[in-house]
Amino acid sequence: MRSSKLRGLVKARGHVQSVAMKHGFRQRVAVVLAFVMIVAVLAGCVWRYAYQQGLDQLAARGQADLTLASDRLVGQLQRYRDLAVLMADHPMIAVAVQEGGSAATRDLLLEVADKSAALDVLVLSAEGRIAASASGRNLSALRDGRHVKRALRGALGWGHGPAYPLTQRAFFHAAPVFGRNGKVQGAVVVITDLNGIDYNWRGTNPAAFFTDAQGEVYIANRTELLFWKRPAHTPGLIPPHGDAPAFEARRVGPHEIWQLGWGPYLPGEALHLTQALPMIGMTGEVLLDVTQTRALAFAQAAAVAGLCMAFGSLLFLASERRRTLAAANVQLEARVAKRTVALRETNAKLVAEANEREEAQVALRQAQEDLMQAGKLSALGQMSAGISHELNQPLMAIRSFAENAVQFLARDNHQRAAENLTRISELAQRMARIIQNLRAFARQEDIAQDRVDLAAVLLSAMEMTEGHRKAAKVALVFDPVETGVWVRGGEVRLGQVFVNLITNAVDAMADRAERRLEVRVHADDSVQVEFRDTGPGIEMPDKVFDPFYSTKTVDQTSGMGLGLSISYGIVQSFGGQIKGSNLQQGGAVFTVTLERATPKEQAA
Repeated sequence: MRSSKLRGLVKARGHVQSVAMKHGFRQRVAVVLAFVMIVAVLAGCVWRYAYQQGLDQLAARGQADLTLASDRLVGQLQRYRDLAVLMADHPMIAVAVQEGGSAATRDLLLEVADKSAALDVLVLSAEGRIAASASGRNLSALRDGRHVKRALRGALGWGHGPAYPLTQRAFFHAAPVFGRNGKVQGAVVVITDLNGIDYNWRGTNPAAFFTDAQGEVYIANRTELLFWKRPAHTPGLIPPHGDAPAFEARRVGPHEIWQLGWGPYLPGEALHLTQALPMIGMTGEVLLDVTQTRALAFAQAAAVAGLCMAFGSLLFLASERRRTLAAANVQLEARVAKRTVALRETNAKLVAEANEREEAQVALRQAQEDLMQAGKLSALGQMSAGISHELNQPLMAIRSFAENAVQFLARDNHQRAAENLTRISELAQRMARIIQNLRAFARQEDIAQDRVDLAAVLLSAMEMTEGHRKAAKVALVFDPVETGVWVRGGEVRLGQVFVNLITNAVDAMADRAERRLEVRVHADDSVQVEFRDTGPGIEMPDKVFDPFYSTKTVDQTSGMGLGLSISYGIVQSFGGQIKGSNLQQGGAVFTVTLERATPKEQAA
């Protein structure tokens, strides 16, 4: 009965969980779609704002370019207006207006036209009749031009058209010629070829053109735009002879954007700017490519959308992870009760294993300390013959000096007796120093020292190994180290390293003809001590510090091959390094690198 109720409860709980999962899935889909729509709207707003700002900056630069092009055009045309005014005051022009042109007048006009690069220079009478011209052509149709009529009324005139025989694009400047009575006697007309003016700036950026009052392009730095006309009913340029290219104008805020399809030398989408030029009766216009501006706006909008999507994805993943963790937590809670007993048993086993491991670590440390002590005692055993020799010589000398002192006292030679007693004292001090070094080397160092005088440790190691070196006939090359070189380490353990290295070097040179040991010290940021010998070298440098590795023969007092391994561990405990390698000229070199003691440690 209880089992059936339990199964019913489990089935009902599973049904509720299934319904909740479906509802949660629909809710998550709705949230994701809403977030995507919000990101799309935000990206659109960013694109609109960035595009508007880019157009504002582009318009500012384009207006400066249009002003520069307009000033350049006006300045070039200004020269010919000034030329017309200057020629109107010439005496020969006044005579030609009243009496008609002569060969001298025509030569003057031709010279002026050649030097000023003008297309033609004309002199007209008050009735509009051509009195003289530089080209000699009959241009009677020019009298109907508004610029000529304006000049004959006493004002400066300018404009273009009607068509001149030599060019379709001629610009006219007319200046009145006044008589002595102050009345208009005629006019001087200077004709300019616009082909020569805008030819030098063809193809420059941006595309600039100048239209007259009828909307016809008369001057441009793009050949495709010449003589295109913009009728009043069409908001763009349309060729006067049909075949109108694709064109569409629209507004983006205060800016006018043209959609063009006018060839590779004009932008496909351009910002259109205008500037009135009343001094020449034209309007300056410029087309600025907005491709980069649009691309930059798209890039900014895409960056904002990407950041939002990335942030949303992280939030979504975090919520999914939280939901998954919650579901997993429910399942885990159901399993906790079943696993409690097993975890307690496992915990008890782990505690037991931890205790065993701690005991093993303590035993290991004790074994390492015992092994280090055994290594030192082994080194003392190897040096015992030399040490006994070093102690035996002073003892024999003390005995000899004592017997001599007795004889000198019997002869009342107190001065010689005192000298012998002084030598006995010096020899006793030497023996005491040797025994002190041996005792210090043999004892176990319980507390690691922070700072060690390198010179003292080296000298102590050399004194302890002096007998061994002399017995093996090894020459020592060593420059005494200046005092004050302090390194981090322990005095006893560092001395053990140096004794091991010196002893190994002496044993390695046993069968060599040349036996020389060099000890070098380099003290910079760190301190390096090198031990160079003339032995056979190291057979396997990468294994020389491995435990139980030895190259000595069985008949040598080689121990178990643990000396270098122990030395490696000692130097590592000081924060230093030890390495061995072979020299090119033969022999081996062992380098011990130690850290300098800091000023705080030195003051300790």
